[in-house]
Amino acid sequence: MSIATKPSEITLPADNEGWATVLHYLAVKFPYIAESVWRQRILAGKVYWFGGEPITVDTPFKASKRLCYYREVTKEPVIPFTHNILYQDEHILVADKPHFLPVTPGGEYVNECLLARLKRDTGLEDIVPVHRLDRDTAGLVLFSVNADSRPAYYQLFSQAKISKSYQAVARLTPALCNAALPVNWHIANRIEKSQPAFINAIVPGEVNAMSDISLLQHADGLGLFELIPHSGKTHQLRLHMLSLGMPILHDNYYPVLQPKRPPQFDKPLHLLAKTLSFIDPVTNSAQAFTSQQQLALRPAAVS
Repeated sequence: MSIATKPSEITLPADNEGWATVLHYLAVKFPYIAESVWRQRILAGKVYWFGGEPITVDTPFKASKRLCYYREVTKEPVIPFTHNILYQDEHILVADKPHFLPVTPGGEYVNECLLARLKRDTGLEDIVPVHRLDRDTAGLVLFSVNADSRPAYYQLFSQAKISKSYQAVARLTPALCNAALPVNWHIANRIEKSQPAFINAIVPGEVNAMSDISLLQHADGLGLFELIPHSGKTHQLRLHMLSLGMPILHDNYYPVLQPKRPPQFDKPLHLLAKTLSFIDPVTNSAQAFTSQQQLALRPAAVS
Protein backbone atom coordinates (compact mmCIF):
# COMPACT_ATOMS: atom_id res chain seq x y z
CA MET A 1 0.00 0.00 0.00
CA SER A 2 1.16 3.55 -0.80
CA ILE A 3 0.44 6.21 1.82
CA ALA A 4 1.04 9.91 1.20
CA THR A 5 3.95 11.37 3.15
CA LYS A 6 2.05 14.66 3.54
CA PRO A 7 -1.63 15.15 4.34
CA SER A 8 -4.14 16.45 1.81
CA GLU A 9 -6.45 19.29 2.80
CA ILE A 10 -10.06 20.01 1.92
CA THR A 11 -12.45 22.68 3.13
CA LEU A 12 -15.93 21.45 3.97
CA PRO A 13 -18.70 23.16 1.97
CA ALA A 14 -20.30 26.30 3.37
CA ASP A 15 -23.75 24.76 2.92
CA ASN A 16 -24.66 21.50 4.63
CA GLU A 17 -26.57 19.33 2.17
CA GLY A 18 -27.72 16.89 4.82
CA TRP A 19 -24.41 15.46 6.03
CA ALA A 20 -24.87 14.61 9.71
CA THR A 21 -21.21 13.76 10.32
CA VAL A 22 -17.83 14.31 8.70
CA LEU A 23 -17.75 10.58 7.99
CA HIS A 24 -21.04 10.86 6.11
CA TYR A 25 -19.68 13.77 4.04
CA LEU A 26 -16.47 11.93 3.14
CA ALA A 27 -18.40 8.84 2.05
CA VAL A 28 -20.54 11.00 -0.27
CA LYS A 29 -17.72 13.19 -1.62
CA PHE A 30 -15.50 10.20 -2.42
CA PRO A 31 -17.94 7.56 -3.71
CA TYR A 32 -15.17 5.22 -4.85
CA ILE A 33 -13.85 4.88 -1.28
CA ALA A 34 -16.06 2.71 0.92
CA GLU A 35 -17.43 4.24 4.10
CA SER A 36 -15.79 1.38 6.01
CA VAL A 37 -12.39 2.53 4.69
CA TRP A 38 -13.00 6.09 5.90
CA ARG A 39 -14.11 4.68 9.25
CA GLN A 40 -10.83 2.75 9.57
CA ARG A 41 -8.78 5.83 8.62
CA ILE A 42 -10.59 7.95 11.21
CA LEU A 43 -10.09 5.32 13.93
CA ALA A 44 -6.38 5.18 13.00
CA GLY A 45 -6.03 8.96 13.44
CA LYS A 46 -5.46 9.62 9.72
CA VAL A 47 -8.27 12.21 9.46
CA TYR A 48 -8.18 15.37 11.58
CA TRP A 49 -9.04 19.07 11.63
CA PHE A 50 -6.46 21.51 10.34
CA GLY A 51 -4.44 22.27 13.43
CA GLY A 52 -4.20 18.65 14.58
CA GLU A 53 -7.44 17.97 16.48
CA PRO A 54 -8.53 14.40 15.60
CA ILE A 55 -12.08 13.61 14.59
CA THR A 56 -14.17 10.57 15.48
CA VAL A 57 -16.70 8.62 13.44
CA ASP A 58 -19.40 10.67 15.20
CA THR A 59 -17.89 14.14 14.74
CA PRO A 60 -20.63 16.38 13.33
CA PHE A 61 -20.24 18.11 9.98
CA LYS A 62 -18.89 21.66 10.42
CA ALA A 63 -19.38 24.00 7.48
CA SER A 64 -16.30 25.71 5.99
CA LYS A 65 -13.88 23.99 8.37
CA ARG A 66 -10.59 22.65 6.99
CA LEU A 67 -9.96 18.92 7.18
CA CYS A 68 -6.73 16.97 6.72
CA TYR A 69 -6.38 13.33 5.67
CA TYR A 70 -3.73 10.99 4.31
CA ARG A 71 -4.38 9.58 0.87
CA GLU A 72 -3.61 5.90 0.40
CA VAL A 73 -3.97 3.38 -2.40
CA THR A 74 -3.54 -0.37 -2.41
CA LYS A 75 -1.11 -0.41 -5.34
CA GLU A 76 0.38 2.69 -6.92
CA PRO A 77 1.61 2.57 -10.54
CA VAL A 78 5.32 3.24 -11.06
CA ILE A 79 6.12 5.47 -14.04
CA PRO A 80 9.40 4.29 -15.62
CA PHE A 81 10.24 7.60 -17.29
CA THR A 82 12.44 10.39 -16.01
CA HIS A 83 11.73 14.09 -15.61
CA ASN A 84 14.21 16.94 -15.96
CA ILE A 85 14.61 20.27 -14.19
CA LEU A 86 15.37 22.78 -16.93
CA TYR A 87 15.62 25.91 -14.79
CA GLN A 88 15.48 26.98 -11.15
CA ASP A 89 15.96 30.27 -9.34
CA GLU A 90 14.73 31.73 -6.06
CA HIS A 91 11.20 32.18 -7.44
CA ILE A 92 10.43 29.49 -10.02
CA LEU A 93 11.33 26.05 -11.27
CA VAL A 94 10.60 24.72 -14.77
CA ALA A 95 10.37 20.96 -15.20
CA ASP A 96 10.08 18.77 -18.30
CA LYS A 97 7.45 16.14 -17.44
CA PRO A 98 7.32 12.72 -19.12
CA HIS A 99 4.14 11.14 -20.40
CA PHE A 100 2.00 9.21 -17.89
CA LEU A 101 3.30 11.07 -14.81
CA PRO A 102 0.68 13.23 -13.02
CA VAL A 103 1.71 16.70 -11.91
CA THR A 104 0.11 16.36 -8.46
CA PRO A 105 -1.35 13.46 -6.41
CA GLY A 106 -4.72 12.20 -7.55
CA GLY A 107 -6.69 9.01 -8.01
CA GLU A 108 -4.39 6.00 -7.68
CA TYR A 109 -1.30 8.24 -7.68
CA VAL A 110 -0.08 9.28 -4.23
CA ASN A 111 3.71 9.63 -4.20
CA GLU A 112 4.42 8.93 -7.88
CA CYS A 113 3.85 12.42 -9.30
CA LEU A 114 6.02 15.24 -10.60
CA LEU A 115 5.48 17.38 -7.49
CA ALA A 116 6.68 14.64 -5.13
CA ARG A 117 9.68 13.90 -7.35
CA LEU A 118 10.70 17.57 -7.39
CA LYS A 119 10.41 17.82 -3.62
CA ARG A 120 12.74 14.84 -3.32
CA ASP A 121 15.14 16.28 -5.90
CA THR A 122 15.39 19.76 -4.41
CA GLY A 123 14.74 19.17 -0.72
CA LEU A 124 12.16 21.96 -0.89
CA GLU A 125 8.71 21.50 0.60
CA ASP A 126 7.05 24.71 -0.57
CA ILE A 127 6.75 23.93 -4.28
CA VAL A 128 3.46 24.62 -6.05
CA PRO A 129 2.55 24.13 -9.73
CA VAL A 130 1.35 27.39 -11.24
CA HIS A 131 -0.63 25.52 -13.92
CA ARG A 132 -1.43 21.92 -14.85
CA LEU A 133 -0.78 19.38 -17.57
CA ASP A 134 -2.87 16.26 -18.01
CA ARG A 135 -1.16 13.10 -16.81
CA ASP A 136 -1.14 11.86 -20.41
CA THR A 137 0.55 15.00 -21.75
CA ALA A 138 4.32 15.48 -21.63
CA GLY A 139 6.29 18.70 -21.49
CA LEU A 140 6.87 21.92 -19.61
CA VAL A 141 5.38 22.73 -16.20
CA LEU A 142 6.07 25.95 -14.27
CA PHE A 143 6.34 25.75 -10.48
CA SER A 144 6.56 28.46 -7.82
CA VAL A 145 9.12 27.92 -5.06
CA ASN A 146 8.58 31.21 -3.23
CA ALA A 147 5.30 31.96 -1.45
CA ASP A 148 5.94 35.73 -1.47
CA SER A 149 6.20 36.02 -5.25
CA ARG A 150 3.72 33.21 -6.06
CA PRO A 151 0.69 35.43 -6.76
CA ALA A 152 2.60 37.25 -9.51
CA TYR A 153 3.19 34.00 -11.38
CA TYR A 154 -0.42 32.88 -10.98
CA GLN A 155 -1.41 36.16 -12.63
CA LEU A 156 0.62 35.29 -15.71
CA PHE A 157 -1.98 32.66 -16.47
CA SER A 158 -5.09 34.37 -15.12
CA GLN A 159 -4.26 37.51 -17.15
CA ALA A 160 -3.12 35.57 -20.26
CA LYS A 161 0.39 37.02 -20.11
CA ILE A 162 2.13 33.77 -20.93
CA SER A 163 2.71 32.16 -24.34
CA LYS A 164 2.54 28.39 -24.79
CA SER A 165 2.89 26.12 -27.77
CA TYR A 166 2.33 22.39 -28.07
CA GLN A 167 3.17 19.71 -30.59
CA ALA A 168 0.99 16.75 -31.54
CA VAL A 169 1.05 13.81 -33.93
CA ALA A 170 -2.10 12.54 -35.64
CA ARG A 171 -3.17 10.46 -38.60
CA LEU A 172 -3.86 12.75 -41.53
CA THR A 173 -7.06 12.97 -43.51
CA PRO A 174 -6.43 11.75 -47.10
CA ALA A 175 -6.59 15.28 -48.48
CA LEU A 176 -3.63 16.38 -46.36
CA CYS A 177 -1.22 13.52 -47.05
CA ASN A 178 0.43 15.40 -49.92
CA ALA A 179 -0.54 18.96 -48.97
CA ALA A 180 1.87 21.85 -49.40
CA LEU A 181 3.12 22.98 -45.99
CA PRO A 182 2.33 24.62 -43.71
CA VAL A 183 -1.45 24.20 -43.46
CA ASN A 184 -3.12 26.46 -40.88
CA TRP A 185 -6.43 26.47 -38.99
CA HIS A 186 -8.00 28.86 -36.51
CA ILE A 187 -10.47 26.99 -34.27
CA ALA A 188 -13.04 28.91 -32.23
CA ASN A 189 -15.96 27.16 -30.53
CA ARG A 190 -17.56 26.39 -27.20
CA ILE A 191 -16.37 23.61 -24.86
CA GLU A 192 -18.37 22.42 -21.86
CA LYS A 193 -18.38 19.50 -19.45
CA SER A 194 -19.81 16.26 -20.76
CA GLN A 195 -20.49 12.80 -19.37
CA PRO A 196 -18.68 11.25 -17.63
CA ALA A 197 -17.63 14.44 -15.86
CA PHE A 198 -13.89 14.13 -16.61
CA ILE A 199 -14.37 14.60 -20.35
CA ASN A 200 -15.54 17.65 -22.31
CA ALA A 201 -17.37 18.24 -25.56
CA ILE A 202 -17.74 20.91 -28.24
CA VAL A 203 -21.27 22.33 -28.05
CA PRO A 204 -23.24 25.13 -29.73
CA GLY A 205 -23.05 28.54 -28.09
CA GLU A 206 -20.82 31.51 -27.40
CA VAL A 207 -17.14 30.89 -28.11
CA ASN A 208 -15.01 30.13 -25.05
CA ALA A 209 -12.15 28.14 -26.61
CA MET A 210 -9.73 29.25 -29.34
CA SER A 211 -6.63 27.62 -30.81
CA ASP A 212 -4.35 28.09 -33.81
CA ILE A 213 -3.16 24.82 -35.35
CA SER A 214 -0.55 24.30 -38.08
CA LEU A 215 0.54 21.17 -39.91
CA LEU A 216 4.34 21.39 -40.00
CA GLN A 217 5.47 18.02 -41.37
CA HIS A 218 3.92 14.89 -42.82
CA ALA A 219 5.21 11.42 -43.63
CA ASP A 220 3.61 8.02 -44.20
CA GLY A 221 0.12 9.27 -43.37
CA LEU A 222 1.11 10.99 -40.13
CA GLY A 223 1.36 14.70 -39.42
CA LEU A 224 3.32 16.77 -36.91
CA PHE A 225 1.25 19.73 -35.73
CA GLU A 226 1.98 22.89 -33.78
CA LEU A 227 -0.89 23.94 -31.50
CA ILE A 228 -1.18 27.34 -29.84
CA PRO A 229 -4.04 27.67 -27.35
CA HIS A 230 -5.54 31.11 -26.72
CA SER A 231 -7.75 29.86 -23.88
CA GLY A 232 -7.41 27.17 -21.27
CA LYS A 233 -10.37 24.80 -21.40
CA THR A 234 -9.80 21.23 -20.24
CA HIS A 235 -8.82 18.97 -23.16
CA GLN A 236 -9.12 21.93 -25.52
CA LEU A 237 -6.33 20.88 -27.88
CA ARG A 238 -7.48 17.26 -27.96
CA LEU A 239 -11.00 18.37 -28.88
CA HIS A 240 -9.81 20.89 -31.46
CA MET A 241 -7.72 18.25 -33.20
CA LEU A 242 -10.76 15.95 -33.12
CA SER A 243 -12.85 18.72 -34.71
CA LEU A 244 -10.45 18.67 -37.68
CA GLY A 245 -11.07 14.94 -38.10
CA MET A 246 -7.58 14.10 -36.81
CA PRO A 247 -7.64 13.01 -33.15
CA ILE A 248 -4.24 12.97 -31.46
CA LEU A 249 -2.47 9.64 -31.70
CA HIS A 250 -3.26 7.24 -28.81
CA ASP A 251 -5.91 9.47 -27.25
CA ASN A 252 -7.84 7.28 -24.80
CA TYR A 253 -10.64 9.85 -24.36
CA TYR A 254 -11.46 11.14 -27.85
CA PRO A 255 -13.19 10.28 -30.11
CA VAL A 256 -14.19 7.21 -28.05
CA LEU A 257 -13.61 6.88 -24.31
CA GLN A 258 -11.57 3.72 -23.75
CA PRO A 259 -12.06 1.39 -20.76
CA LYS A 260 -9.76 2.04 -17.82
CA ARG A 261 -6.64 -0.11 -17.94
CA PRO A 262 -3.03 -0.03 -16.74
CA PRO A 263 -0.81 2.56 -18.47
CA GLN A 264 0.22 1.49 -21.97
CA PHE A 265 3.78 2.77 -21.84
CA ASP A 266 4.43 1.92 -25.51
CA LYS A 267 1.48 4.06 -26.64
CA PRO A 268 1.73 7.53 -25.09
CA LEU A 269 -0.64 10.29 -26.08
CA HIS A 270 1.31 12.17 -28.75
CA LEU A 271 0.84 15.61 -27.17
CA LEU A 272 3.77 17.66 -25.88
CA ALA A 273 3.85 21.06 -24.14
CA LYS A 274 6.81 22.24 -26.19
CA THR A 275 7.47 25.90 -25.35
CA LEU A 276 6.73 28.37 -22.57
CA SER A 277 7.63 32.08 -22.62
CA PHE A 278 6.77 35.16 -20.57
CA ILE A 279 8.10 38.36 -19.08
CA ASP A 280 9.11 37.49 -15.53
CA PRO A 281 6.83 39.53 -13.25
CA VAL A 282 9.53 39.80 -10.57
CA THR A 283 12.73 40.39 -12.55
CA ASN A 284 11.09 41.91 -15.66
CA SER A 285 13.36 39.73 -17.80
CA ALA A 286 12.25 37.65 -20.80
CA GLN A 287 12.01 33.94 -20.03
CA ALA A 288 11.70 31.25 -22.71
CA PHE A 289 11.89 27.48 -22.30
CA THR A 290 11.74 24.54 -24.71
CA SER A 291 11.07 20.91 -23.88
CA GLN A 292 13.93 18.54 -24.63
CA GLN A 293 11.47 15.85 -25.69
CA GLN A 294 10.55 14.96 -29.26
CA LEU A 295 7.47 13.33 -30.76
CA ALA A 296 8.02 10.50 -33.22
CA LEU A 297 6.75 11.02 -36.77
CA ARG A 298 7.13 7.53 -38.17
CA PRO A 299 4.92 4.50 -38.87
CA ALA A 300 6.07 2.74 -35.68
CA ALA A 301 4.24 5.40 -33.72
CA VAL A 302 0.86 3.97 -34.75
CA SER A 303 1.58 0.34 -33.90
